[in-house]
Amino acid sequence: MPFNLPIALTWLRIAMIPLIVGLFYIPTDWISAPVRDMVGAAAFVIAALTDWFDGWLARRWNQTSSFGAFLDPVADKLMVCAALLILLDLNRVDSFIAFVIIGREITISALREWMAKIGASGSVAVHRLGKFKTAAQMIAIPCLLYWQPFQGVSVQLVGQILIVVAAVLTVWSMCYYLRRAWPQIRDRGGETL
Repeated sequence: MPFNLPIALTWLRIAMIPLIVGLFYIPTDWISAPVRDMVGAAAFVIAALTDWFDGWLARRWNQTSSFGAFLDPVADKLMVCAALLILLDLNRVDSFIAFVIIGREITISALREWMAKIGASGSVAVHRLGKFKTAAQMIAIPCLLYWQPFQGVSVQLVGQILIVVAAVLTVWSMCYYLRRAWPQIRDRGGETL
C-alpha cells in the first residue's frame, strides 16, 4: 500500500467521519445545538476540501496510485452517507432523498466494479453530471448541518433546495451511467466471472 500526502489526506477524511458523527451525539447540555451544528458543518467542509486537495496534489506531484483511486471514492461515499444519516436523525433531510442518494452510490459503485472486472470500466468513467451532483451535495450537506441563518441568508433553505437538486442529478447521472453500461449488461449480464 503506497503512502504519500494525498493518501494521508484521504485517510484523514475517513478519520473525520466518526468525529463528525460523534459530535452530533454529544448531549446538548454539554454543547449547544447551534455550536454543535456550526462545528459539524465546518468539519464537513474541511473534510470535503481534503477531497479536492488530495486529488489535486496527487495529479500535480504525480503520486496517483490504484490504491488512492480506490480509497478516494470510498472516503467520499462514507462521508456523504454518514452525513445523510445524521441529517435523517435530525429530521433535516427526507428519507426518500437520502435513499436515492445512498442507493445510487451503492448501485454505481457495484456497476463500476463489475465493469472493471469485464474490462469495460471506461464506459462508466466519471462524467460531469456526477461532478455536478457531487458539488450540489457537498454544498447542501454543510448547509443542512449548519441549519442556522447566516447574515440574513436562510442556509437551511439553500441546503434544502440543493439537496433536492443533488437528488435529481443523482437519478440523472445514474441513468446516464446505466445507459452507458447497458450494452455490456445486455450482452454479458448472464456471464459468470
